[in-house]
Amino acid sequence: MISPFLLSRVLLQFEDDSSNLLGQMSAVAFTPDGSLWVGSDELTTIERLFPIDHHVFGKHQSVAISNFVDLFDQDSEIDIEGLDYSEPYLWFTGSHSTKRKKAKGKNLEKDIRKLSKVKTELNRYLIARIPFSEGELHKSCPHPTNSKKTYTAACLQKTDDGNILTEALKEDSHLGPFFSPCIPSKENGFDIEGLAVHGHKIFLGLRGPVLQQWAIILEIEVEETEPGILTLKKIGKDKQLYKKHFINLKGLGIRELCFQGKDLLILAGPTMSIEGAMRVYRLKHALNHSSDSLSSLDTGELEVEFDLPFTLETDHAEGLSLLPCFSQSNGLLIVYDSPDPRRKATSDSIFVDIFRLKKQ
Repeated sequence: MISPFLLSRVLLQFEDDSSNLLGQMSAVAFTPDGSLWVGSDELTTIERLFPIDHHVFGKHQSVAISNFVDLFDQDSEIDIEGLDYSEPYLWFTGSHSTKRKKAKGKNLEKDIRKLSKVKTELNRYLIARIPFSEGELHKSCPHPTNSKKTYTAACLQKTDDGNILTEALKEDSHLGPFFSPCIPSKENGFDIEGLAVHGHKIFLGLRGPVLQQWAIILEIEVEETEPGILTLKKIGKDKQLYKKHFINLKGLGIRELCFQGKDLLILAGPTMSIEGAMRVYRLKHALNHSSDSLSSLDTGELEVEFDLPFTLETDHAEGLSLLPCFSQSNGLLIVYDSPDPRRKATSDSIFVDIFRLKKQ
């Protein structure tokens, strides 16, 4: 076990009606103005917090995603599990997962029936970008130096039951079997919980499935075919629609991704809804693979950064982003789902952590 070094904590202050959000943070990212953006797994909004003091963020704004991209419907959650900023866009992804109804322990027959039902919410099948310019998100805005070019909000082309990525994956030799029949998330089913964007490259980390000890990162590139619609580009030496990077995380799935230079930081945790170890890995030179790849501790491409402190039934790490701290450029901010109650400063504010990374 490699113990982390806690550099500091950050206080996040939300509005009075956001107490539930404190326990449901699933993704985090920064934009160049210093704003912190938080995603939740049960909303159709992105939450914006402004820097108001040293390591204090507040003046909470809730931003409706439907103002920028078309949702499948106006009611169901997006289950945002990844956020990242790559100039000039704020990107986000839904989990692309199905879920099994929960037994509540009140009625035996009803509970047994519930456990037989798997639910699909189409808003979860969104991968989208929103332009960020002059301190605000926009549906469209002009390029700062090229009058012939416009930045536009857009999402990956939808289908009747998902999007063009899930349609392609249904034929995949490794991932296809997890779509038919649909295996729910947290049962080693298909579940995107990580997003990192570097230029034109988009990396999607899968919480599930984990194949033996191998977790999977999908790499894609997109292009706009018409305003608001993105399609998959053919990439790599084999000109495929996506690459698969198999990462040996000792049986853990991917909870979030974050670039530090050309290295990809991986937050790893259990695939199922169980209490277990969470660890931060570093995948070195992640941008260099021209085709599918396998990486492990043995190959030298993968390193362990540190193991997160374990607290039973609380502090499930979900989101991460770089954040300099005390003149240290190698700070890593981590936010939590089901946080320890001791993190709550008030009913609408909470402390999250900054850990020190190894120097590159």
